[in-house]
Amino acid sequence: MAGSATRRVLRDRTAGLFLAAVVVSGFGSSAMSLAAGIWVKSLTGSDSLAALALFAVWLPVLFGPALGTVADRLPRKPLLVWSNIVMALLLTTLTAVDSAGRIWILFAVLLVYGTGHVLMDAAESAVVAQAVDARLLGDFNGLRMMANEGMKLVAPLTGAALCARFGGGAVALLDAVSFALAAGLYALLRVRGPAPATEGGRQRSSGMRQVWGSPVVRPLVLAGAVTMLCAGLNGAALYAVVDGVLDRSPAYAGVLSAVQGAGSVTVGLLAGPLLRRLSERVFTAAGITLFAVAVGLRALPYDAVALVACGLIGMGLPCVLIAAMTAVQRETPDAVLGRTAATAGTLMMAPNAVALALGAGLVALVDVRVLLPLVGAAALLTAAWLVTGRREKVPRRPACVSG
Repeated sequence: MAGSATRRVLRDRTAGLFLAAVVVSGFGSSAMSLAAGIWVKSLTGSDSLAALALFAVWLPVLFGPALGTVADRLPRKPLLVWSNIVMALLLTTLTAVDSAGRIWILFAVLLVYGTGHVLMDAAESAVVAQAVDARLLGDFNGLRMMANEGMKLVAPLTGAALCARFGGGAVALLDAVSFALAAGLYALLRVRGPAPATEGGRQRSSGMRQVWGSPVVRPLVLAGAVTMLCAGLNGAALYAVVDGVLDRSPAYAGVLSAVQGAGSVTVGLLAGPLLRRLSERVFTAAGITLFAVAVGLRALPYDAVALVACGLIGMGLPCVLIAAMTAVQRETPDAVLGRTAATAGTLMMAPNAVALALGAGLVALVDVRVLLPLVGAAALLTAAWLVTGRREKVPRRPACVSG
C-alpha cells in the first residue's frame, strides 16, 4: 500500500517536478547554511557574527503571515520561477565578499535569502494543495521531508569542504546553480493562479484567523509550536551533551546529526501510510512521544544510547510538521492558503529560534543531565494533551471543484 501510494505521487507530473526542485534547491541551501557561518568566522574570527549569519536566515520567518499574503496575491508559478532566478543572481554577488569589511554584503543577501524561502514555501504549499490528490498529501509531504533531510546528510559536508578549499564564494556559486535549476523545473509546472478573493467571508480572512478558527489545524499547530520550542532547547544542548555527557570532541556532533537525518528520511517514507491509518492528532502525538523519550535518553552517558536517541528525534520531529502542514493544505480555502501556510510555519518555527537563544543561556546555568529530562517531560505532556484534549466539532466543508 505504501509503495503504491508513493508510486502514485511520483507518477504525478507536478508532484515529481516539485520533488525534483526540492532535491536540487535543498542541496544548495543545506550546503550554504553551514558554509555561511564558517565563512563569517574565517573572515572575522567572531563566533557571535558566525551565529548571527544563521539568525539572518531565520529572521524573515517572523514575518511569515505578511509574506504569505504576498504569495496569495501573485500568480504562484511566476512567483516560484522568478524568486529562484533572483536568488541565483543575488548569490553570485557573494563572490565579492573577500574581507571582513565586505561581510555586510553576505548578511544582506542572507536576509533576502531567508525572505525568499518563506515566500516560496507559502507558494509551494498552495500549489501542492491544488495539484496533489488530498488523499496523497501526507505521502507527498513525507516524501518532501525525506528529500529535504536526505540532502542534509551530504550537502553540509560538501559545503564545508568547498568552503575550506576554495572559500565561501564557491559555495555561493553552487547554491546559485541549484536555484537556477529549480527555476527551470518550476517553469515546467502546469498550475493555475490563486482563486480570486472576495470582499466578505473567509476569502478575506487572515492566516492567523484561518489557523485559529480551524478545530483541526489549531491543536496541531499549537502542539507543533511547543514541540519546536522543546526542540530548540534540545538543539542548544548539543555540544554540552557531546562534551559533558559523552566526553567526545565537538566533531562528534556531525555523527549525531547524520543519524538524526537518517531518522527523518525514514519517517518521511512512512508518513503517508501512517496518516491513512492514524488520525493526525494520534500521528502527531506519537511523533512527539518519540521525541520526548529520546530527549530524556540524551542525558545518559552512553554512545549507543545517544545514537539511538538521535535517530528517534529524527523520526519524531518531522511527524509534527508533516501532519500540521498536511492539515493546513487540506482544510484551507485556496485563496488564503499561502498566508495560512506561512502563518502556521511562523507559529511553529519561531519558538525554535527563540529557544536556541534561550537554551544557550540555560546550558550555562543548568546541567544538561537535569535540563534534558525536563524538556522531554514538557514534550510528553504536550503529546498527552493532544490525544486527551477536548475535540471540537469539525464543520462540514463544501465540496471543492478543481480548476
